[in-house]
Amino acid sequence: MPHSGPRSEAERSDLLAGAVGAIIASEPITENMIATAGNLKVIARSGVGYDSVDLQAATKHQVAVCSTPGVNHHAVAELALGLMLSMARQIHRVIPEVAAGNWPRAAGTELRGKTLGIIGYGPSGQALAALGLALGMQVVVHTSHPQPPVSAVSFQDLQATAQAADYLSLHSRPTGAGPLVDALLLSQMKPSAVLINTARGSLVDESALLEAVNNGVIAGAALDVINEEPLPASHPLRGQERILVFSHLAGQTLEARQRAGMMAAESVIAVLEGRKPVHQVNQPSPKPTTQWSQL
Repeated sequence: MPHSGPRSEAERSDLLAGAVGAIIASEPITENMIATAGNLKVIARSGVGYDSVDLQAATKHQVAVCSTPGVNHHAVAELALGLMLSMARQIHRVIPEVAAGNWPRAAGTELRGKTLGIIGYGPSGQALAALGLALGMQVVVHTSHPQPPVSAVSFQDLQATAQAADYLSLHSRPTGAGPLVDALLLSQMKPSAVLINTARGSLVDESALLEAVNNGVIAGAALDVINEEPLPASHPLRGQERILVFSHLAGQTLEARQRAGMMAAESVIAVLEGRKPVHQVNQPSPKPTTQWSQL
């Protein structure tokens, strides 16, 4: 039976003991874990991000780190669209109300004609832009790489994108310079705007977001990623009427998992066979190759 729930560092370390290769999800891989796994040559992350792995420690201990970009961008874009629809039509509120015996009839809003702001224009940002255009939305994008050009997409700076958006969806990596969405950026958004985050929890100042929503600076938010996962029971984001929190589900489709697993396995096999994997994110000196058996 697959493991359910977070493992302790000791449990994760035991799993790596004696391993030459590891395929991991989002659980942290620390320097101590890497240092004590003397046979480890490669860590393959079954996802796009790899910030859960101590990359500096992996490089120091000659362990290759790989990711699986491009496997879940349609899944991420579809969930981002789903979060927008839920916020627009209050789907997440109606379902439990009807289940409780009520019959709510509150009016929602349509996505057509609204402005979709996208921060980050990698595969998932591009996929969401296509979905937004198909629904008749205006699409405004902030990115440092405005490629490929799309005539229907307007590329703007960060402030202009935030100011224009009815829905502001995050699809960028952390900058390392603190949260991208802070109190200042939130103050520049429309009071009717909704923030969508399926990228990284660290992109958003959660305290500033909570204050902005409660004070009517923006209308609400839908978050699939947060700074501390799993979300503690006492976390202030729980139970908020206008903040919808999901449990990091954007890439969790059967199709995306299959693609990620295959790509991660191919990376592990490449390293163990002395070849360079396609999506290696660090450059350690290779460990001496040892014999291994293919199961």
